[in-house]
Amino acid sequence: MASANAISTASILPSSSKQLGLKNRRVSQFQKCGQKQAKNRFVVRANAKEIAFDQKSRSAMQAGIDKLADAVGLTLGPRGRNVVLDEFGAPKVVNDGVTIARAIELPNAMENAGASLIREVASKTNDSAGDGTTTASVLAREIIKLGLLSVTSGANPVSLKKGIEKTVQGLVDELENKARPIKGRDDIRAIASISAGNDESIGAMIADAVDKVGPDGIDRGYISPQFVTNPEKLIVEFENARVLVTDQKISAIKDIIPLLEKTTQLRAPLLIIAEDVTGEALATLVVNKLRGILNVAAIKAPGFGERRKALLQDIAILTGAEYQASDLGLLVENTDVDQLGIARKIKISKDSTTIIADAASKDELQARIAQLKKELSETDSVYDSEKLAERIAKLSGGVAVIKVGAATETELEDRKLRIEDAKNATFAAIEEGIVPGGTSSASCFDCQNAGVE
Repeated sequence: MASANAISTASILPSSSKQLGLKNRRVSQFQKCGQKQAKNRFVVRANAKEIAFDQKSRSAMQAGIDKLADAVGLTLGPRGRNVVLDEFGAPKVVNDGVTIARAIELPNAMENAGASLIREVASKTNDSAGDGTTTASVLAREIIKLGLLSVTSGANPVSLKKGIEKTVQGLVDELENKARPIKGRDDIRAIASISAGNDESIGAMIADAVDKVGPDGIDRGYISPQFVTNPEKLIVEFENARVLVTDQKISAIKDIIPLLEKTTQLRAPLLIIAEDVTGEALATLVVNKLRGILNVAAIKAPGFGERRKALLQDIAILTGAEYQASDLGLLVENTDVDQLGIARKIKISKDSTTIIADAASKDELQARIAQLKKELSETDSVYDSEKLAERIAKLSGGVAVIKVGAATETELEDRKLRIEDAKNATFAAIEEGIVPGGTSSASCFDCQNAGVE
C-alpha cells in the first residue's frame, strides 16, 4: 500500500484496461495501492525526472544563473535601478537583491537549478552580513561562468575548486588588511546613506540611532538553533519575557523543573543565562520547545572569570533579576519566579543577544553606572578601560525605534527594505571596518601580494 505522504504529493489516476494498454507512452514509475475503494484500483504516478550530462546540463544551469543574476544585478551600486515584482495584490517595487532573488522561479527545471545557486548565495550573504547581496550574486555568476568554461576546456574540477578556495582566502586576508575602522558619526551616516540608495535622510536616521543606543550587544548567541522562533531570519524573538541570571552550569532538568512550571503558568517566555546548559536539561528544553509546551531559550553567560560575574550582575540590574550566584549559596533549584528579571524585548541570533528592558530600579542602575565610571577613571589598563566603557554604554544606552511611513504599501515596503539594508551595513562596518565600495577594492588586487599563485 502506498504511504499517505506518497499519495498526497502525487497525482492519483483511476486505472483501466484501455489506459494500461496504451502504447508508445512513457511511464515513469508506478506504485500500486493494495487498497480497493468502490472496486477501483488506484495507481500513483510520480513525476518524471529529466537527466542531462556534460555540456547540455552546464549550458542550462548557466542560462538560469544568467537570468537571475541579470535581474538582481540591475540594483547594483548607487545608480542601481528598481525591479517590479508581480506578486499577490499590488506589484512590489524593490531595490533589494535578496528579495528579488527569492521571488524568481524559472519554468525550466534545469535553469531553475542554476538560479537556485545564486538564490542561495544571496540568502547566505543576507544572513551573515545583512547587505551586499547584489554584489555577492554578480561575483558568484562570474566565478561560476569562468569555472564552467574552464571545465569545458578540460580543466580538472577538483583542482579548480582548490584554486578558487585558495584565491578567496588570499583576497579575504587582503581585504581585512585594507579595511579601516569607522571614525565617528560622519562615516556611519555615509555608509547607511550609500546602502539605502544614496538616501541622506535614512543615513541620518541610522546615525542618530547608533549614537543613541550604541553598537554593542551581548557577545553570546543561542545554545541550540532549536530555540529559534523566526525560522526565516534564524533568530529568537521574545516579548515581555522572564530572565534567569546565574553563573551556574545547568545539566539536570530536576534543578529547573519547578521554575519552568511556574513560568509556564504565567504564559511568559523564559530566557536562561547560565554558564552553560547541557545534557538532560538542554535536551528537555529543546523537546518541550519543539512540542510547543515551553517558550524558552538559553544562552551562555558572556565573558570569562571575574568579568563574567560583573557582566551577569549588570544584566541582573538592568532586568531587575536577582543574580543567582553560586558563591553566595543562591542555587538555581531554589529560584522563585519573583527572582527573575523582566525584559520588554529580547532578540537572539547565533552570535549575539540584545535585551531591551526597563530597569526595575533606576537608582540602582545609576549607582552601577557611577561605580563603573569611577573604576574607568582610576584604571591604567587600556584593555580594562575599553571593557568598562563597553559596559557603561550597554547600561546607559537607550532604545531606538525607527518609524517608517509612506503614502502607499509599495513605497512603504521599499523604504523598509532600504532601512533594513542600511542598518545591517552600518553594524557590519562598525564590526569589521570599511573599504572602497563598488568592488573597486577587489578589482585592483595583485594576486601575488595576496599570497596567491
